[in-house]
Amino acid sequence: MRRQPVTSSVIASVGYDAGTAVLEIEFTSGDVYRCFAVPPSVHRGLVDAASPGAYFNRTISDRYPTRQLYD
Repeated sequence: MRRQPVTSSVIASVGYDAGTAVLEIEFTSGDVYRCFAVPPSVHRGLVDAASPGAYFNRTISDRYPTRQLYD
């Protein structure tokens, strides 16, 4: 999945597949996670957030099924 960089001290890049509703997040630590059944509005909110890390914690973390890809 192609990811785009975001300005954040915690999140390096974000990708989204609208066809499968999968959100992929690469953290600055190098960890990459896929979140499933994520609406397009949540992806847009993450990319547009003034603080993507805070948005992730408030809106995404522990709310969608997630799988770590690699670290």
